Amino acid sequence: MSRTQRIILGIDPGLAHTGWGVVSQDGPRLACVAYGCVTTRASDGLGARLLKVHDQVGAVVRRFRPSCVGIETVWFGNNVTAAFATGQARGAALVACAEGGLAVGEFSPSQIKLAVVGTGSAEKEQVQYMVAQLLGLPEPPSPDHAADALAAAICYSTHEGLARGASRLDRAVAAAVARDDAARRAAVGGRGDISS
Repeated sequence: MSRTQRIILGIDPGLAHTGWGVVSQDGPRLACVAYGCVTTRASDGLGARLLKVHDQVGAVVRRFRPSCVGIETVWFGNNVTAAFATGQARGAALVACAEGGLAVGEFSPSQIKLAVVGTGSAEKEQVQYMVAQLLGLPEPPSPDHAADALAAAICYSTHEGLARGASRLDRAVAAAVARDDAARRAAVGGRGDISS
């Protein structure tokens, strides 16, 4: 079997802060290449903010030449307005990736946490710590948006079946998501509607 070598982009989308992280993969070894965050101001118009996300993610794609991208899906929770804005920023970033011809892997926050920490309900600090450990960084990456983007890239490397046991990971992710959903339902008294 040939050794997989590639550059993976990870994206944690957001209108105010879109984290990005670039990871190199050489077989089972992962290394951090670069990471950062696209920041937009609320005082700028929506179009200008989305254009900045698109342009800066496009610049990352052109500079580092990844072959694929792992991007976090939008979690709707209680704040639909924020989720909608995040979805718009996600779309702008995905267009930049499509322009670069990148293969796209979409992962829920629970899938990413499970791939990096081992539990789909990990806290942000746990994700940052494990990203640093897995990538051999001297300290957790900051800001947390960049750490989440690196985590998405790590998730892509494992989810695509290049690490052993990808089907086990898929089953573990499904089980973790089901446990998290059951815990949320139990926390709200079994109503089933966890958004209120």
